[in-house]
Amino acid sequence: MIMMVLALTCPFFSPSIVSCSSLVRVPTYSCKYTSSPVLRRCADKEKEEVLLEGMPKEYYDDEWQARQRKRTKRLRRLQKEEEEEEERKIEEYREIGMRLKEYPQEDVIKARKLVSSFIRAAEEVEEKIEEAAEKGELTKLVLMVIWNRLDLARRDEEKDAIRSLDLLYRRVETEILKREASPAMRLLNDLLIMHDGINEQEWLKNCKKRMVDTFPREDPFSILVPQGFDIDKHQGPIRPPLEDDDVLLRADFIREVNALLQEVRSEQEEGYTEPGFDPESVANRLKQQEKQRTIHQVEALLDLAMGLQL
Repeated sequence: MIMMVLALTCPFFSPSIVSCSSLVRVPTYSCKYTSSPVLRRCADKEKEEVLLEGMPKEYYDDEWQARQRKRTKRLRRLQKEEEEEEERKIEEYREIGMRLKEYPQEDVIKARKLVSSFIRAAEEVEEKIEEAAEKGELTKLVLMVIWNRLDLARRDEEKDAIRSLDLLYRRVETEILKREASPAMRLLNDLLIMHDGINEQEWLKNCKKRMVDTFPREDPFSILVPQGFDIDKHQGPIRPPLEDDDVLLRADFIREVNALLQEVRSEQEEGYTEPGFDPESVANRLKQQEKQRTIHQVEALLDLAMGLQL
């Protein structure tokens, strides 16, 4: 009946296109979008259960999140610093390895084997060094190999290796300088080594005896008459001996030692040690005191040589 009335009163009405869905709208409700307090609590509870599944409670704390972000930034900064430090060390190691590239590879291998033999020698290292010096095997390349090992030990902070390699470097360097030095400087070095650090007068007495045995006689008769000639029997060599490069005159010793003292004193006047109690300042003062003590010993030897009667 209703359908007929609509059809009569509305000319555009067509029964074929009418359905229940077009006439009746059933509203759809969800707990998530409803404004009802009960349904909203249901949605919050469901959301909380989903988010907290397998996660710590602190994960949703804003302060905890801020602390974690700060900690993450700090860890990333530390990681970046470690990577930069690692790259710097790699570059330094590469630079150390490149120092020996200009030398022949065979010579580098021989020098490394020689240095390794010094390290393994332990208490017999002195004999090994002197033996190598007599064979002419101690060169600047050997010093460079020791210095590279010492540099690596310093960068790795290996204290025992640093101490051992530093002593080895100084000993080899001293032996090389001794072989290259003049007879006067070699004698001066030997006289300084004779000092025991306790008895000064006994040391000067032994030094005087060594000088008498080393310096040739300087009286006029010994100059005119060659050594080995018997003046009473008029027998012996009449020709003076040929010049020997190892002969050291007292005048040459005095001249070279005096020049060395003047050079050292001028360097000492230019150098200045800042006062302080930090390790570096204390070490510098100790070095200066040791240097000053050696200078006093050289001065005593110079006075002894100048007053020596041959």
